[in-house]
Amino acid sequence: MANDQMARTGQSDETHRLISSDKVDGTTVYNRNGESLGSIDHLMIDKFTGQVEYAVMSTGGFLGIGENYSPVPWDSLEYDVNLGGYVIDADRGRLEKAPRFTPTAQPNWSDNSYADRVDEYWQVGRV
Repeated sequence: MANDQMARTGQSDETHRLISSDKVDGTTVYNRNGESLGSIDHLMIDKFTGQVEYAVMSTGGFLGIGENYSPVPWDSLEYDVNLGGYVIDADRGRLEKAPRFTPTAQPNWSDNSYADRVDEYWQVGRV
């Protein structure tokens, strides 16, 4: 009974393969050298397949002022239990040159050319 309640409310630990999206938001993203690059602000999920396509990273700023957001392909992130965060093969310079947006200038995700530009930059292909 307690396990049923925990499963319904999301108040249980993750399984080996699954994690609640609210635990992903705010998780730090590191490069391979262990340097913090930012944190995950939110995820972009394909409504039809249910697959996470992008983790939108929050970088820079202080108390929400001057923040930029960089979408990175979900498949380019790898969870590191020792760091307690995600790792990406990118340094700060590469991330700063990646497609990004601000809270007041959100991209049009319905425009395939934006996703294509993000995918091209990160060298991933869509099916």
